[in-house]
Amino acid sequence: MTLKRWILAILTLVAVSFLGLSLLDSWTQPQIQSRLELYQTNLLLHASQWQGKEIEEDSLITVRDNLIGKTPVKEAYKQYQQVQESAEKSLAKVQENQAQIAPDSLKELQDLNQDLQLQIGILQTQLDQPDAALKTWNILLNSSKSKNNRDTTAETARVLTGLWQTPARLLPDAEPILQKQLEGWFRYQALVKLYTLQQRPEALVALETQEQQQAEQAFFKLMIVSAIPGMGLVLGLILAIVLGIQTLLKGKTSILATNMDVAWLIPWNGEIILQVFVVGFSLLGQLVIPLTLRAIFQELHLHLNNFDVRTQAVYILITYLLLMMGGFSVLYFSIKPYFPLPEGWFTFKIKDNWFFWGLGGYLVALPLVILVSLINQKLWDGQGGSNPLLPIALESQDTVALTIFFITASIAAPLFEEIMFRGFLLPSLTRYLPLGSAIILSGFLFAAAHLNISEILPLMTLGIVLGFVYTRSRNLLAPMFMHGLWNSGTLLSLYILGSGGS
Repeated sequence: MTLKRWILAILTLVAVSFLGLSLLDSWTQPQIQSRLELYQTNLLLHASQWQGKEIEEDSLITVRDNLIGKTPVKEAYKQYQQVQESAEKSLAKVQENQAQIAPDSLKELQDLNQDLQLQIGILQTQLDQPDAALKTWNILLNSSKSKNNRDTTAETARVLTGLWQTPARLLPDAEPILQKQLEGWFRYQALVKLYTLQQRPEALVALETQEQQQAEQAFFKLMIVSAIPGMGLVLGLILAIVLGIQTLLKGKTSILATNMDVAWLIPWNGEIILQVFVVGFSLLGQLVIPLTLRAIFQELHLHLNNFDVRTQAVYILITYLLLMMGGFSVLYFSIKPYFPLPEGWFTFKIKDNWFFWGLGGYLVALPLVILVSLINQKLWDGQGGSNPLLPIALESQDTVALTIFFITASIAAPLFEEIMFRGFLLPSLTRYLPLGSAIILSGFLFAAAHLNISEILPLMTLGIVLGFVYTRSRNLLAPMFMHGLWNSGTLLSLYILGSGGS
């Protein structure tokens, strides 16, 4: 065994160990999915306040009623209870392993749990359960005495308790605390109670006018968030059924059988495959570059969490561009001895049917990934981590930052990941595996590379569809377009959901 192979074997062991430890570490991290559901629930609560005086068409009234439902507050209460139960489980598990968890992660879970208790209490008041609400807020007040609570949370709980207790007790700083610490529908309900007790009809009228404007906006945002995936889901199911029937009728001459029997000529062996992904993707992209940047920031006494959202967006983009440069450099020098490459490698055909393959793949992937995600969410119960970009994008309403996130997620990521996973890895694996097995394995590695154990099944499903689209189209523009559509749709949903809680 040569020295190069020994080094590669050691580096592979390091990369696999890092991947395994990262996936295990993500098991204790909260998922963003539950937060996304709460943002959508908050939009629904806002929309439920819309009196719809401007509505004249019966069809729009029907759409509103179908979107909001008959008991929006009751359904929201159930949703918040489920998320709180999941957050409490995650917090308990994190507290058991504090030595292995970053302090920021523990604080984030504690803050989330406290915010949920505040909001659940307000939901209880709107369900005519004031005693239950007071009990919920008293838990927060008691925990604050033992220093397990934020001062701001305790202040808000104290104000809310004063509003709904009998007799009511109005604190002098109640209004600024509610304005600052609560958001959206929850702030509206608390202020309605405050202004009513203070006998301030002018403030109530102004608040109601403002709420009607926000409620109308929330309704149309809810329509977009629900309608776009819904339409895609229906179209995807129809397309999958049509393609399935065509495949049964036409067999090897069907659309799905295109290029099925066309094989790649692979001039390199497994050693080159490992070299590209172990050195170029894992070690450089997930270890060397992030650790180097972190060391530079520590030397400069800078902390990413202290940056504003634009700076964070630029940092993420620069990090990803460095990852791309490192990965592409290793890929180029690894396969350079085999130039010129056989026909069919890294193909980009502008004048081809890549648009239809990409769009069709996106539509078919929607129902598949949604179904797998629903099952997956039950399995992980709110744990398993998420892409760190998602919460930042969700909470950012800065146009410049969102544009930078779009460049990173919808342009840079599809370009890099499709060249690496579909352009190089998938065809290379067909040297040792049947095409179907190569698609599945490359999809699994694509999912695992995102380092979040709870996202492996949904991302693997997406990766399999991307692999299928590439092997049938033989044009990297097709999976790149599909990947870009997927990430763009995610960012659009995050922006709309994040803008609904104000």
